[in-house]
Amino acid sequence: MPFSPTHIPGLVIFEPRVFEDSRGYFFEAYNAAVFKEEGIDLPFIQDNQSFSRRGVIRGLHYQLDPHAQSKLVRVLEGSILDVAVDIRKGSPHFGKYVAIELSADNKKQLLIPPGFAHGFSVLSETATVLYKCDALYHKESEGGIRFDDPALDIDWKIPQGQQIISDKDAALPLFRDCRNNFQIAS
Repeated sequence: MPFSPTHIPGLVIFEPRVFEDSRGYFFEAYNAAVFKEEGIDLPFIQDNQSFSRRGVIRGLHYQLDPHAQSKLVRVLEGSILDVAVDIRKGSPHFGKYVAIELSADNKKQLLIPPGFAHGFSVLSETATVLYKCDALYHKESEGGIRFDDPALDIDWKIPQGQQIISDKDAALPLFRDCRNNFQIAS
C-alpha cells in the first residue's frame, strides 16, 4: 500500500511504486485515481517549487479558511526535514507535529490537509521542493508561526548558528499568538 497514516490523523505519507532498471527509474508522482481510491479527492490547482541551500528553514506557514490549502509535498533534488504542526483547535493533537525526511532518493511525499502549519529545513547541500496545492495563494489569508517557538520544540536538524531564516519568517508570531480560525467540530 503506497499510503501510510502518521500518528496525527489527516497527515499521510505517500510512497510511490518505483520501477528501476539500468536506464534509471520511473514512478507516478501523482495519480488522481489512485489517491481517490484511498479516499483522497483533491482538486490540485497550483504547483509551487522552491530551491534552497543547506541550513535554510522555511515556515511555519499556512492559509486561513476559507482559503486554506491542502499540500502534497515532495523533493526533486536533495533532502529536507518536512514538518506539519496541527493547529486545529479542539484536536487531541493540537500543537503536536509530524517531522519526516523527504528526499529525491526516498521519493516519499507528505500530504498535509488544511489546519496544519507547514515548514521544512534543508539537510542536503541544496534542495528543490515541489508541492501541489488544492487552493490558490491568497496573501490576505497568510498565517504563520515562528520556527523556533519553544512551545513546539521542533528539532529542525540544523545547528543554531547555521540556520538561515528569512526576515519575514523570523518576525512570525509564536504559536500562542498566531492568527488561527481552524476548529475541529465536536
